[in-house]
Amino acid sequence: MAGEKSVHASVLAQEVLRWLDPQAGDVLVDGTLGGGGHTRLLAEAVGPTGLVIAFDRDPRALAAAERNLAGMPVKLAHANFSEMAAVLDSEATGPVKGILLDLGLSSDQLADASRGFSFLAEGPLDLRFDPTEGAPASQLVNRLGEKELADVIYRYGEERFSRRIARRIVERRKTKPIETAGELAELVRGCVPRSRGHAIDPATRTFQALRIAVNRELESLETTLRVIPDILAPGGRAAVISFHSLEDRLVKTAFRDDPRYDALTRKPIRPSEEEIRRNPRSRSARLRVAARR
Repeated sequence: MAGEKSVHASVLAQEVLRWLDPQAGDVLVDGTLGGGGHTRLLAEAVGPTGLVIAFDRDPRALAAAERNLAGMPVKLAHANFSEMAAVLDSEATGPVKGILLDLGLSSDQLADASRGFSFLAEGPLDLRFDPTEGAPASQLVNRLGEKELADVIYRYGEERFSRRIARRIVERRKTKPIETAGELAELVRGCVPRSRGHAIDPATRTFQALRIAVNRELESLETTLRVIPDILAPGGRAAVISFHSLEDRLVKTAFRDDPRYDALTRKPIRPSEEEIRRNPRSRSARLRVAARR
């Protein structure tokens, strides 16, 4: 709801500021508004003569930011970050000095039981960033054939028990469709042994896979990595925070192989032990930075 205070803690915030090095008057892009934490820091850095264009697919995030960031040099765009070239053309902004993508799921989305992002809640199995677009994950789970379902869970979740999970889903939906996040999580937990001494819920990888598939996240990231050099001014920087190996691999490859990029981080920057203590969800974050040649 608009006006609610975000519960999301922006990861690697000081590292982002250090590497993007925003200056007064700069034009920057935050491709992933989320709770608005990074956007606020960037807006404070560029000041009233600068501008931050912030993108998000989630109408609720945009509605909250409209109030929480009121009066700051920020323009909001309800769009996928893969559409940033077209949006920036329409805005007729000046040269873009920096672009940030934080690919993590917002804690605000996890906290909203009606979205199905958290397998600890009994909300509908939706998983869409923009509930006005596409089909919810429940349709995917109840429609795909067993092999297709196993392939999705394995490819996007790197889940080695994907075939077992898909088989159980198909068996279960013969008698009752899977409609809620809790129903799916319970089914997956019955298929995946919990690793001893491992705190990660066995349902994590399956939910990740379905979320990526429903939102076409990897396709959007690939498109965006290709267009960022067309948007950045020479010497401008792109910073990308990823949270799993599929995303990080795409970022690493683009920064290394696209001749328009000059990779500035040989290895990804990780959160400090202190940040992980404050925000355990930051533990898997990886920041890579490149400059436009």
